[in-house]
Amino acid sequence: MTISIARKTLIHEWRRFLPATIAIAFSGVLMTVQGALLLGIVGANGLYVTQSKAEYWVGFPGTQSVDLGRAIPASVATNLYAEPAISHVEPVLFGSGDWRGTHGGGGVSVTVLGIDTANDAEALARIIPAPLRNKLSEPGTVLVDIADASKLSTKKGGIAEVNGRSVRIVGYIDGLRGLGGVNVVASRETARNLDHSLPSDGGATYFLYDLKPGTNGAAIQARLNSGTDIRRFEVWSAEELASMTTMYMLLDSGAGIAFIFATLIAVMIGAVITSQTLMGAVAGTVPQYATLRALGVPFDRLRFIVIEQAGWVGLFGFIISLFLSVAIALIAAVYRVPFELRFTIVAAASTVVLLVAAVACLLAIHRLRDTDPATLLR
Repeated sequence: MTISIARKTLIHEWRRFLPATIAIAFSGVLMTVQGALLLGIVGANGLYVTQSKAEYWVGFPGTQSVDLGRAIPASVATNLYAEPAISHVEPVLFGSGDWRGTHGGGGVSVTVLGIDTANDAEALARIIPAPLRNKLSEPGTVLVDIADASKLSTKKGGIAEVNGRSVRIVGYIDGLRGLGGVNVVASRETARNLDHSLPSDGGATYFLYDLKPGTNGAAIQARLNSGTDIRRFEVWSAEELASMTTMYMLLDSGAGIAFIFATLIAVMIGAVITSQTLMGAVAGTVPQYATLRALGVPFDRLRFIVIEQAGWVGLFGFIISLFLSVAIALIAAVYRVPFELRFTIVAAASTVVLLVAAVACLLAIHRLRDTDPATLLR
């Protein structure tokens, strides 16, 4: 009886519950989009790691975020080569500069990334194929993310200046869009020429390395990190460094904290919209529930009816919000907006909405417990 009554009520009173369904859908979209934007933005700084294929990164001890790395000496590479299980060592440079177009415009702050141009290089290997990487062997050539191209006032093949030195864009990459400035990828030699503060004696901002198959990477990492003298470097796995960077952006930067606050506000607004709309819809059907109460239906049975109605309304709202969220994610991908739609975000938003819906319906029906049904039927 419970199932049939709940469904029949929804079908018969669909106009009354339609606004609640739409409210739940848009509340879910609001929470999901805000959460996906939060993950996309805080994870953008970790793209240097996640878009590379190296298993381990070696950098300055105490580094909090990959973009805040400091130079380490060339002697660090000696420690790495001394490990027989390490199969590949590769230096990476992080510099900075000021981009200016030769035909006006520009004045953009850029991060200069110096990478290896060999075919087996692993820095940014997920987004820079070997043929495009080989083009960086020519001095003064650079790559930029296609999403940032409009900021630079220079098209592919065009000439610009970084710190007063000429560069030429030889191609575009996709997947390394900068949050504040622009990422400019070059060979290590070109990067040193553009930013003279970068080490020129074989040092680097990071050394990347891989291990031979069957090697205990955690043991080697622990051994490298357990030097008894003054620590000159620290080793992180790629996952650890990416996670560290995300947490720094999320919790230690003003932008991350502000975005968390905005996300919490979005959750509160979605919860209020959902609860108020559903409470109004259920309150409008109180006379029907009062009739059942007068006929002797136990209050616990009415509670189950209301919870099921909330579940159906929440389910339809979730389906609508899922389609809308996927559509927004596709639009974000077209415009290369940092938007990371994960199942966990969708599940969390749906759980919040469904719980709020159930509680709101129960609060709306609660006044039947101690009220004379005859009063409600007048």
